[in-house]
Amino acid sequence: MALLEVNNLEAYYGQIKALHGISFSLEEGSVTTILGANGAGKTTTLRSICGMVKTDGSVMLGGDDISTKQTEAIVRYGVAHVPEGRGTFVRVTTEENLLLGAYSRRDKKSTEQDIERVYGYFPRLKERRNQQAGTLSGGEQQMLAVGRALMLRPRLMLLDEPSFGLAPLIVEELFDILRTINSQEKVSMLLVEQNATLALDLADHAYLLETGNVVISGTSEEIASDESVRQSYLGY
Repeated sequence: MALLEVNNLEAYYGQIKALHGISFSLEEGSVTTILGANGAGKTTTLRSICGMVKTDGSVMLGGDDISTKQTEAIVRYGVAHVPEGRGTFVRVTTEENLLLGAYSRRDKKSTEQDIERVYGYFPRLKERRNQQAGTLSGGEQQMLAVGRALMLRPRLMLLDEPSFGLAPLIVEELFDILRTINSQEKVSMLLVEQNATLALDLADHAYLLETGNVVISGTSEEIASDESVRQSYLGY
């Protein structure tokens, strides 16, 4: 069953049209990736789902049309956005950052349980729970961004370039944790990722964007074996 259905989505920055009527869906409990070069519209797609840019078309989440909702309301539907650049609140502690992820929740006891759950995935964050978040390494800040999103207890996580600027070993660790979160907690994920090999290894389905249009779609295996994708994005 589709959790997310995007139909004929257009997005605008002022007079500039960034998405030209794209359509795609994401199955409940699955990982879908959006591939494409810089400027293809990948980040704009995530921002459009979150209500952060002006759009036309429909975005359905679990059968509800969220395309006219404010960003805060979309968060309450269980959509957690992990933006490019991590969005760390640098002047407060690691743990205070996690608590900010649960700002829309009221149950203090379950919030505390979820902090421990996040520390189970990211033991390094527990070691640095009282450390000012701005002093964390890039990899730790990315882990914090994912952990903060998990505090929402999301149905859908939108991940924008989670590997960007990170060392290969940290990337491998992070993607292993994302795989575990998806398989154990059945959190659906929409992944935008410059590293196509990495993205296709994690995802079930893939869509390739070029200049705001979907040009190829299919299972990850189909996309990975497509010759034009291999040459342009996988490098072999």
